[in-house]
Amino acid sequence: FMSISRAGRTCRGHMGSPSHSCSRSPRGRPASRSPRGSPGACGKSRSRSRGAPAVKKQPHDFGVETIKITDADAAFVCGKGGRTKEKIASVAGAEIELFERDLVLEIRGSKLQRRRGKKYCQFVMQQRSGPVSVADQDDDGDLTLLRIPQRAVGFVTGKSGNFLRMIEDEWNTLMFFCDVDKTNRSKKYEKLAIWGDLRGRRGSELKALNAVETIVPGFWQEIKQEIIERDKGQGPDGTWNTDVTHFQEAELSYALGKQGNTRKKLERACGAIVQYVGHTGLFSGTEAERRRGKDYMKFLFGQLDGPVYVNNWQDRDDCVVVHVPSDCIAYITGSRRAALSSVEDKYGTLMFFMNKDGLKGPSGSNKNEELIIFGSERGRRAAELKTMHEIERKKAGMFTRDMREKTSDREGFSTDYMRIRDDEISYLIGKEGSTQAKIEKAAGSILIYVGTFACIAGDYKERKRTREYLSWLLKQLKGPVTVRDVASRDDCTEVHVPNHCKGWVMGNRGSELRRVEEVTGVFSFMALDDQGEERLLIFGKDAGSRGSNTGRLAAEKMINDTIQDKLRGRDSRARSVSAYRKRRQSSRPRSAPPRRRQDSRSRERSPPRRPRERTPPREHTPLCERTPPRDLARPRDRPPPRRDSRSPPRRATPPPRNDSRRRQTPPRRESRGRGCDMRYDSWARGNYRR
Repeated sequence: FMSISRAGRTCRGHMGSPSHSCSRSPRGRPASRSPRGSPGACGKSRSRSRGAPAVKKQPHDFGVETIKITDADAAFVCGKGGRTKEKIASVAGAEIELFERDLVLEIRGSKLQRRRGKKYCQFVMQQRSGPVSVADQDDDGDLTLLRIPQRAVGFVTGKSGNFLRMIEDEWNTLMFFCDVDKTNRSKKYEKLAIWGDLRGRRGSELKALNAVETIVPGFWQEIKQEIIERDKGQGPDGTWNTDVTHFQEAELSYALGKQGNTRKKLERACGAIVQYVGHTGLFSGTEAERRRGKDYMKFLFGQLDGPVYVNNWQDRDDCVVVHVPSDCIAYITGSRRAALSSVEDKYGTLMFFMNKDGLKGPSGSNKNEELIIFGSERGRRAAELKTMHEIERKKAGMFTRDMREKTSDREGFSTDYMRIRDDEISYLIGKEGSTQAKIEKAAGSILIYVGTFACIAGDYKERKRTREYLSWLLKQLKGPVTVRDVASRDDCTEVHVPNHCKGWVMGNRGSELRRVEEVTGVFSFMALDDQGEERLLIFGKDAGSRGSNTGRLAAEKMINDTIQDKLRGRDSRARSVSAYRKRRQSSRPRSAPPRRRQDSRSRERSPPRRPRERTPPREHTPLCERTPPRDLARPRDRPPPRRDSRSPPRRATPPPRNDSRRRQTPPRRESRGRGCDMRYDSWARGNYRR
């Protein structure tokens, strides 16, 4: 959310996230506020954070430009939570910072990046006052103009522009309608401007055309040739183009999949842009990407007729094969292919079992079936290791029997194997794999456990970081960890925490620190330095930025906010818990209010109760003078005894007993004679009396 005031403007994040606004002054940035104090220091502290992110290599024409804006324009450029500003910076490739007190917009980057950033900011500010005009000189090779029929403009825009914003987030582009004349209703088309790189513009263009074809069927045939020939021959290798294929009605639904999952899977696996407009399938990208996309589509439709076998798969550079035992095939596939589809969605691959004989299941004497995996090098390796992990769980020793510990010196993509003890493997995996996912995300590598081996895939720096993180994690089981080379690392941020705030920062059993790690994607723990002083270390590949909610900078911001709350005596956690309880109580259905207790002091005191007269003691009656039993005949001269107002229960069905003692079963009635009836009635009376 965003709050605007006369003195200035502040964009605050949520849940302790980094501020989306910029510095208060363009001349300096606020220093880190992680307090460091002696055990006796309570209010005063000073910051000493090390491990700042490494300075990126700047282009030779790097520079800074500033734009003077108004307060209303500043709110429009910043957007809700700073999203518009971050989107403009991402599309332009520049760094954009807004100084709210001076109302200055600062753009840093190369000459082309600054020009694009300034241009995008001006277009966004023009939307506040009226329609945007785009001239020919505004095109720096980053513009695509698309005609949209007047009938489909509202559908493409969506409610409050939600559909356009969704396309922008998916393809990292900037989209808006330009030269809009609301008074001219007879205008047949409107122009949609799409700004961004080549791949992003083409993906956004085809997505918009897919929506237009839904409202205006047949419009695609009018502009088909124009779209296919656009941007032909561009790209990094000059082979950019668009290939077309046609589908029948039944084939289109199969190629699209449930909620478009099949199309997205093919798109991620082949690297090309795969989109369907009407009954036409389009593959946009380089020559290799388009060829892979058409091959994968062919394999997909071939599975409708039976098992597919890829001939000469050993000569392809986009696939790998895993041999799966016959008794593990159902386990790997899952119910209705759910397990295999989850691996495909997670790693962006295409996976299916292939058989050379055209029959399902292993053939002949071969007890294994081949599972082929298509995709990028990183995605293929991750899916392969995940499959090996699942097979090893089902058949222990299938892969680890011949596996040895190995550390590769290759700078590029490779795989290291690290042996883990049996009693330590569960600690490294964590609850529901949380520790494994945390290390994998912080290091930027692929970390999957196959048996008792940690398989680490990535480039050299990623593999080295992962091995170090795992070793520090294991050392925490034995005692304090000492890390000395913090100043020379580019993946670490050091935060000094006062002694009386350490428990507050860590939380109950480290719960607060785990929450920060989960939100920001880092790995953090308390470690000792060379002098034996304990401080908090935040590790992660992503250094983060001012507008990002992930990375080391976001984690440091959350830790500093927690420390400041403790030093100022503010208990934000208690407030959040109490607010949650209030919301929960308010959501419950209201019951009748309790009866108020009467105050006897405000009324006259009632007279005291009359004391009850004690009943005289009962006289002892000799045994011979006692009253005969009730079942005997009573003399008529004696008055009948007083009866209880309550009706006696039925004698035939005694009430159930409430005690937990074993219930006594009645004797079995073998005959209908008079003696049996009398015995049963006497048992019932005696049991009821007891």
